[in-house]
Formats: sequence, structure tokens, C-alpha cells
Amino acid sequence: MRFVNNAKTALLLGSLMALCMLIGYFSMGAGGLLLGFMFGGVANVLAYFYSDKIAIAAHGGQPISRADAPELYDTVERLAERAGLPMPRLYVCPQAAPNAFATGRNPRNAAVAVSAGMLRSFPMREVAGVVAHELAHIKHRDVLISTIAAVMAGVISYAAHMFWWFGAGSRGSRDGGNPLGAIGAILMIVLAPLAALLIQTAISRQREYAADSYGAELVGNPDNLADALERLSYAHENIRTDTPPAFHSLYIAQPLSGQGFASLFSTHPPIEKRIAALRRMAGRG
Repeated sequence: MRFVNNAKTALLLGSLMALCMLIGYFSMGAGGLLLGFMFGGVANVLAYFYSDKIAIAAHGGQPISRADAPELYDTVERLAERAGLPMPRLYVCPQAAPNAFATGRNPRNAAVAVSAGMLRSFPMREVAGVVAHELAHIKHRDVLISTIAAVMAGVISYAAHMFWWFGAGSRGSRDGGNPLGAIGAILMIVLAPLAALLIQTAISRQREYAADSYGAELVGNPDNLADALERLSYAHENIRTDTPPAFHSLYIAQPLSGQGFASLFSTHPPIEKRIAALRRMAGRG
């Protein structure tokens, strides 16, 4: 499992480098390859070593101790010990939309973040189910992959727009306003974020079922997590999310996920199927 995850991480970082170089080429020509290589190299270092801090900072997460939230802290500590994991750093994010995510390079550097909306509106047994799901991601060592994929989505979008503005003037003066160059740059602005989204989708869907199953075993009652997912589904239909879209693949449930054709681009499997699988585990399916 560790080898597979390391290979996926290397593939992601290589894809990030290649996409940055491709964006540079389409936006600025051959000279843009070097700038894309440099930008991609810096992005790789940030994605690998600082993706957890980027994710937490993007949500405005604040570290908490046992004194700040004793029930939550004790719950996380108990579940982490049961899973054979070090106690992760614990954060509360100010978003009203209920959700949670895990991040970090490995179990020793892991963090779990829970939104203020979840702590306000969910009973602790359901929060425990959600935390167990996130600890399952840490146990399976897929939090680095998912966090890098999330950071990639933001970096690629930023790179596409940056190279467009850098390259628009130089390409216009060099090529005499060649419309094919402009069309190529515009296509990269559109297609690069889509490529990042497809990478996130491919990584995220199956790992959610595995995390649900292990999390249910860890918390000791599959209904705790199933009830939390039902509450999340209702909440996301009625709360306008205030979470950064690039990081939606990290969450236990994707905010405002689409239906029909739009669901093809969802980073999570349908929440109804996840609930049904948990109910079957509990003997109620």
C-alpha cells in the first residue's frame, strides 16, 4: 500500500510539473517551458512539504487543545489510539457548512480539521464517526495524495491565468497577434483546471468507501457515520457552502455535489450509496 501511494504521489507531482510546462508553452511559446519548469518545481516543493499547512490556512483553521474542546479532543485521542496512530494535530475551521478533513504527509505529521458548523449542529457520536473516517484516511496513508491533488487544482488554475497575463503581451508582439496562440492559451486556462479535477476524481472516489468501512469499525457502530452522512447530505442542500472549492475533494462529503451529468465530475461517490453500505454493515440494509 505504501509503495502504491508513493507511486501515486510521484505521478501527481510529475503531472503538476508537466502541466505547468504545457501551460507555459501554450501561453508564451518555447520560452515559457523554462518558466513553467521553474514554477512547477516550486509548486512541487510547496505541495509536498507544505500542502497540509496550505489546506489548513485556506480554511482559516485554528489549533485547539484539550482545554479548548475537551470532548472533541478526548474523542480524537481515543480513536487515534484505537487505530494505532499518533494523536494528530487538531483544528477547528470557522465555516458554517458542516464538514471535516484530514491532511499531512504521513501519520506523524497528520492533522484533522472539523468545521465549526459541524461542532454546533452534530451530536458527538456522529462527530466521532466522521473523525474515525478521517483517521482511516491517515491510517491508509492517502491524505498526502488527496491534499496534493487539492493543492494542484489551485496551483494549475493560478498558473494558467498567470502565464496568460505574462504571455499575452509578448505573444501578441512576437506573433503579430496570432489568433492560434491566443486560442491555445485560452484553452489551457479552461482545460488545465479540468485536468486537475479529473485527477482528483480518479483518486478520491474509491478511497471514500474504504475509509467509511474502516471508520465504521473503528468507531464501533456504522450507524454513527451513516447518520452523520445523512445529516451532511441535508445540510449541504440547505447551506450555501463557504469552503474553498479546490479543497472539496478532501472533505468527508463534497459540498453542493452535482446530479446527473455533473456527478461525473464529483470527487466523491454518491452519498446515498455510502450510507446504504454502512447500513448493511450495521445489519439494517
